[in-house]
Amino acid sequence: MLERAPPRPSSGAAGDAVRCRHDDAPSRRPWAVPAGRARGGQRRAGAVKLVAARTAVVAAAAGERRSAGAEPVAAAPADGAKLANGSAVAGISKLVTSNVGKSTNILWHDCPIGQTERQKLINQKGCVVWITGLSGSGKSTLACALSRELHSRGHLTYVLDGDNLRHGLNRDLSFKAEDRAENIRRVGEVAKLFADAGLICIASLISPYRSDRSACRNLLPKSSFIEVFLNAPIEVCEGRDPKGLYKLARAGKIKDSDTMQNWGLPFTSING
Repeated sequence: MLERAPPRPSSGAAGDAVRCRHDDAPSRRPWAVPAGRARGGQRRAGAVKLVAARTAVVAAAAGERRSAGAEPVAAAPADGAKLANGSAVAGISKLVTSNVGKSTNILWHDCPIGQTERQKLINQKGCVVWITGLSGSGKSTLACALSRELHSRGHLTYVLDGDNLRHGLNRDLSFKAEDRAENIRRVGEVAKLFADAGLICIASLISPYRSDRSACRNLLPKSSFIEVFLNAPIEVCEGRDPKGLYKLARAGKIKDSDTMQNWGLPFTSING
């Protein structure tokens, strides 16, 4: 067997030898500089900078490996303090499950980044502007105009249009009273999430029932829900008639008063 050759001396000053990077190095950190080695002897300024730079790179790489390999664990607050949700561990809200509606055994999971932090990031307060009115009153037009104006002033907005949502999220719902209520409930919950994210959410829906609108209002603090009734005259709405609903009502093809109200039609005026 051939014996391992001793490390070659560097081209620096006499007696200043550079050891092989594997000699005496920990098995898990082959690029680490053994304790006491880097500081020993008189080294030139260039060699010292090289060792320091290499040590920094090693430390950074080791930190990246540790963060990628294991999920960080939140430390308990000092002095035995608990988080706002009653738990000493971030993200865990009292290990007690609950039942909400048809959902059973569910657990609310908190996040350390909340509404306050998000609002500071985008420098605005989230809220909901709820525009209601008859069919053809101009709700969607007003919502888009308001969004455009706020955008020009540097505010982040999002429009939840009733008809647009029925192309996707609410496409499984009809215009019957019970489906209308579910439609409004879903939009209210989505609007609440947008407001919680710090956005100015503009919802434009007929939403004829006060109880449905009140339920959405109760999802947010009073100052965060702004209800706007677009009180356009019936003659103006019928003159626009973008969906042809007034024409159908005049022709007697929509006779049920509840259905007409759900469509946003003032049936008492149309039927006499």
